Parts: sequence; C-alpha cells; structure tokens
Amino acid sequence: MKDKSVLPLPLYRASQVRELDRVAIEEMGIPGICLMERAGSTAFQVMQSCYPKLKRIIVLCGTGNNGGDGYVIARLAFLAGYDVTVLQLGNTNQLKGEARLAFEAMLSVGLSPQVFSEKKLAIVDLIVDALLGTGLDREVAGKFRDVIEAVGRRTCPVLSLDIPSGLHADTGKVMGAAIKADITVSFIGLKQGLFTGDGPEYCGKIYFDDLQVPEAIYKQVRHTVSRLPDALCREAFARRPRNAHKGSFGHVLIIGGEQGMSGAARLAAEAAGRVGAGKVSIATRASHADVLNLTRPEIMCHGIETAKELAPLIANADVIAIGTGLGQGAWGKAMLEAIRHVEKPIVIDADALNLLAQSPFRLTNSVITPHAGEAARLLHLSVDEVEADRFAAVQALQLRFGGLCILKGAGTLIADTQGQIAICTAGNPGMATGGMGDVLTGVIVGLLAQGFNPLQASYLGVCLHGKAGDKAALEGERGLLPSDLFPWLRYFVNPELHTEEKLAP
Repeated sequence: MKDKSVLPLPLYRASQVRELDRVAIEEMGIPGICLMERAGSTAFQVMQSCYPKLKRIIVLCGTGNNGGDGYVIARLAFLAGYDVTVLQLGNTNQLKGEARLAFEAMLSVGLSPQVFSEKKLAIVDLIVDALLGTGLDREVAGKFRDVIEAVGRRTCPVLSLDIPSGLHADTGKVMGAAIKADITVSFIGLKQGLFTGDGPEYCGKIYFDDLQVPEAIYKQVRHTVSRLPDALCREAFARRPRNAHKGSFGHVLIIGGEQGMSGAARLAAEAAGRVGAGKVSIATRASHADVLNLTRPEIMCHGIETAKELAPLIANADVIAIGTGLGQGAWGKAMLEAIRHVEKPIVIDADALNLLAQSPFRLTNSVITPHAGEAARLLHLSVDEVEADRFAAVQALQLRFGGLCILKGAGTLIADTQGQIAICTAGNPGMATGGMGDVLTGVIVGLLAQGFNPLQASYLGVCLHGKAGDKAALEGERGLLPSDLFPWLRYFVNPELHTEEKLAP
C-alpha cells in the first residue's frame, strides 16, 4: 500500500482535477461511485491511523460529491463500530449521481442523517468535514458559514475531505470563512491552493491518494504548478574539486546599506558566503565601510557615493544583488540606475523593488524577490488583491518585469519564463521577521556566483532558505533571527554531512 503521506509534485486547479475525474470515468471506464468509495475508504484508513483511540465521530455532509465522500466514510466507520452521527446541510433531495448512490448505501446499513445543531458538536472525538469541496467560487454565507464558525469554536480535531470547506482550491484564499483542519485527505490531484496563501494554515497535515487511477490519465491533463522536491538541496551539490580556488566560485557584489540600514547588506553578504560564494563585496555608504565587516572580516566593504565609483566594482563582480537596505533616496536611485543596463545576473530585492515600481524597466537576466507589499506596489494593486490570487500575481510580475519572479510568503512561489510556477513548502512563521528576505537575496546571489543558472538558483535558494529556517526554528519560532539560519545554510550546501548522526551544523 502506498504511503499516503508522500505527496506528488504536480499540483492542479479545481477544473483540472474535474478533468482528471472525467477522463478516469468516461475514457478509462472507472465508475464514479468506485472512485467515491475509494476516496471514503482512504479517508477512513487515515482516520484510523491518526486517531486510533477515537470513538465518537461527527460527519458534516453537503449535497455535492464532497458530501458523497462523507457518506462513505460515515458508513464504513458505522460498520466498524464507531459512534457515528451524520449532520446534513442542504436538502438530500438535491443529491445526484454518485453522491445519491453513496447516500443510499449509508441508509441501507441503518445510518440516517440528522439536522445540524451546534449542541451536537459538544461531545465528539473527531469532526469529518465533507461540506463544500473544490467547487467553491464565492464567499461562504448563510447556514454553511454558521456551521463552519461553529466548528471553529470546538477543540476536537477536524479531518477534511479533499480540501477544507471554505478554502479556494485554486488560490488558497479563505472565502469568508473556512474549516481549519488538522488533517486534509486529498484525492486524484493535489489542489494548488493547499500549499500557499491561507492554505498551509488551514489544511494541517496533508495526505493524498490517487484512487488507483492509471498513470496515463495524468498525461492527458497538463499542469503548470508543481511543488519543489524535498531532495532538491541534497541532489544539487557535488563535492568540490581538490584544485578549486576562490575564483572558481564567483565574486558577489551586494549593493545596499543606506544610512541606518547597513545590517541588511551585511546579512545578504554573509548568506552569500555561507552558501559557498568565492568572494563577497559590499558597495555601501562611505560612513559604513570601515565598520560593516568588523564581525565578518571576510567581506570586502567599499564606501561608494556615486555611480562612477560603483562602476569598477560592477566590472569586477560576476553577479550582483541590489536593494538590501538601499533606501529610496537619491543614493539608492543612483545605484539602481547604475545597474540598469548591466547584463550580468542580478537579484533585485527590497527598496530596489520599490524604486522599480516608481520607474519600471525590464531586466531579462534578473531575479526579483518581492513580498506581497512590494508585489502590490509593482502591480499597482492592494496587498489584499495580491494575496487573493498569489498565482496570478506572480505570473503578472514575471510577464511585466522579465526574468524570474519569486513571490515570498507562506508557500513561496517562483514563476519562470515558460509559464511554469513552483511552490516551496519549506519555511515557518518564525521567519516573518525583518532581515529574513535579505538572507534569501544573499543565498540566491551566492548560488548564481557558483554557476547555477537563475532558475536553479531560485529553486535552490528558496528551498535552502526555508529548510534552514525550519531547522533553526526547532529551538522555537518566536525569537528566530535571520542570522540563526547561517550555520544551517552551510550544513545544507554540504550534503556529505547529511546523516542521522550529524543533525547539527
């Protein structure tokens, strides 16, 4: 039996999952009720495995196919001796197709649905959410919203079928109200909204079952979104040749550090070094140059006040990052203008993005790394509009500014030049602190310096950053500092250290 906690990489929109269903039923000849029975059975197995001591179960059912999955798990649990209560929302006269068949099969074993009452949630070990499914395209209202909010007031665990009710399958946005699940069991195709935006907060632990559909089905439905593989960092780095020298691994130039903001450039510079760049230089305000590297003397610091002074540093560098602590004043504008026509790989972050929003231009050999606020300014939208559909936002940014775009946040997205989007699922809320983005910039530019192309550096960079953050957060998310990632960054770029006996840097 497949391990249902091992998730596939391809992700799908709700319409694409419906097409997978259609192909399985109409072209492969798998009866729809067979798929529904498999879905309910899978969820029942996950429930038993995760909650071996539970006795009392409530199954919340709507009138669509998601409710049909709920009827199956309710029937199986009832036959297995659990105390099962099915609470129905919507008129069962509306049930059609496979959902109607699953409902009748449940009735046939002596289990009938009851009308919802919040009082019935008072004594229960587990709530199974089979209310709305993936077809939701508008805000939850009325009785469904009342039920979702009632579930939110309970302390017992919740298992959602396919997707937490109220979460948009395509965007990961909560549609007014949503079930906050402890476990989500998804079927046939993983929904892209589970992994970004509100999705990671509402889905809990995700399990998956392809319901035994043939692999050929997946070749008929093209997906454009994928998760980055967990093994990406392990497989990317080979041992260095014995005759290597510092010139073999590139020269990074970090441009930033306006008055009072030198720390951002310093964080980016050390991150670049920690992932293996051969040499790292900082171009910063002259008042910072003598003190910026006191705690990290390996960094070469240059006091730069004009674009003319910056020119030889650009010429000597292999790759450039600009924006960390840059400011939006005259100095920052002059520095950004100085790299506008440079053809070397460039990472653009922070205030360089804010300046880019004021005077847009394209850099095809670039990687831009906005968070939602910077993305909103670049697209002339509100932050809420960006977060409402992060997939659309990252694609729009890539099309407008060229190169690659990394939209940071819960479920960081990377849009490439071919219309593909990747999601990194590593990372944690402890990383929501000032300076963490500066470290990511340094990681990506440090990888570019070593010869990784922009797409490789972006994929690896967000994975390294997230995985290092997760390791650092083992000592607690609150109080996590960007510099806490440095030893773990070094650890992950040296995969020969990755054994069970060596879990500390």
